[in-house]
Amino acid sequence: MNMSSTLKSLTPKPWSPEAVIKRNRVLENLTTDEVLRWAHGTFGSNLVTATGFGPSGIVLMHHLSEIVADTAIFYLETDLLFKETYALRDALVERLGISIQSVHSGVSLWRQDQQQGPDLWARNPDQCCFIRKMLPLRRFLADKSAWVTALRRDQSSTRSEIRVLEWDSGNALVKINPLASWTKEEIWQYIRRHDLPYNSLHDHGYPSLGCMPCTRPAAEGVDGAEARSGRWAGFAKTECGIHRRRQVV
Repeated sequence: MNMSSTLKSLTPKPWSPEAVIKRNRVLENLTTDEVLRWAHGTFGSNLVTATGFGPSGIVLMHHLSEIVADTAIFYLETDLLFKETYALRDALVERLGISIQSVHSGVSLWRQDQQQGPDLWARNPDQCCFIRKMLPLRRFLADKSAWVTALRRDQSSTRSEIRVLEWDSGNALVKINPLASWTKEEIWQYIRRHDLPYNSLHDHGYPSLGCMPCTRPAAEGVDGAEARSGRWAGFAKTECGIHRRRQVV
């Protein structure tokens, strides 16, 4: 069976957790570009790509800009991102010729303070993430069929078993991770080879970046699975919740 026939056979109707598991066996052996072309051809305008503007996301957006440039790209606007993150967003739009949509909770920081008390992230970061990230993501994905992420297995222990194709039961749709098997070294080699912009804070001890109040430089020498140690410093928390493994089969 040629590649075209193989990819065509990977399109069940309707999608289900069982169908995802079966088709992941084939997708795991495809290249990143092949996975993206399959996803675009399968889901069309009902496919969206998420980014947090990390190094993996930059690589993913570069791939998309070259092979399926019309795929919608979005990020979760928490109103708490670093100014360097916004600068990177603008640089990527100009460099790659793409559009990046902002998805907002609809709750201003002032309103959150009135409803939850000031500095919620310092007292209950799970609730803050739920309001500013998980709920808006759920609403945004409600009418979508699939979403693409830049998750990698070597990013943390909580991501070590992700698959290229997963069923996101929390949002009831297909989740695609084309960079699942990439390593940190491969990501940075790709960025340098293609002279892609990246967040300048990565050069100052921040391997992983989220919201300003909850992100600190990682401990010196930290690498691999512990690179997210600078996120939610002081809390037993390394994920905002949108990628928790309970959401997938």
